[in-house]
Amino acid sequence: MTTAALEPRAGRRCHHMLNSLHATSYFAPELGKELGALGITHPKAVNFAVRSAALGPVGAGAVTATFYNYKHELVARHVPAVWAIASPEAVLTARARAVDAALRRLLGEDCVASPEMADAARLALRATEACSRNARPLYSAHADLPVPKEPHLAYFHATTLLREHRGDGHLAVLMAAGLDGLEAVVTHTATGKGMTPKWVFTTRGWSQEDWDAASGRLRERGLLDETGDLTPEGVALREEIESETDRLDQAPYEHLGAEGVARLTELGGEFARAAVVAGAFPADLIGKG
Repeated sequence: MTTAALEPRAGRRCHHMLNSLHATSYFAPELGKELGALGITHPKAVNFAVRSAALGPVGAGAVTATFYNYKHELVARHVPAVWAIASPEAVLTARARAVDAALRRLLGEDCVASPEMADAARLALRATEACSRNARPLYSAHADLPVPKEPHLAYFHATTLLREHRGDGHLAVLMAAGLDGLEAVVTHTATGKGMTPKWVFTTRGWSQEDWDAASGRLRERGLLDETGDLTPEGVALREEIESETDRLDQAPYEHLGAEGVARLTELGGEFARAAVVAGAFPADLIGKG
């Protein structure tokens, strides 16, 4: 571990690379296949089950609270009913099989078995040593799970921990900024880096009417203009949100050190780009729509 100071946003850049590969699992057909074999066939039920399974057989309220930007009525259609179909333990086992198959397909057998994958797993797990459990329910629940032996699955496990660690902190920042779940999504989409409205409606349960109402509230606050773009105040708020999220999430990357962060970012970027080239995400997923 080096004592050199991290460059500004180095942790954020590293997180984005790691999260990009982690997020491929939510779009992988292998996930639907494995959970379908358990009897969980609705795509939204699959999503709620795999991400919340580490929490145990929780109800809709816990999922809505920890996911933040999903419409509660959508969550309640599938949770806790999904746990009557398959246990959280069975879901986690099925997810591991799906991730194994998906990473082999997207990255190739040589990459999965490479020294680079083993190095990335080592570095990412090293970063997780400095994660904190306080007020981080999704991170803390996943931190209770065993670390897989296979390097590519250990890497995925570490990306999950780092994703949820940053995500839990991010939700606290969004609340402090006075943004509810949909308002947070609308402002993120307005940056051009979030999901398009089409995918928000498809995955989060919101309607065009809900979107328009949230946009209206944001315009009243001076954060959004009439065309749906962020105002200067909106841009400043989004950057403040990301900067504060960086602050709450700096410990893992400071613990890893500048050299380790740079190497993990490099490796994570290579894996993420390979997955994108292999068609891991829908072409219209990101943008203003």
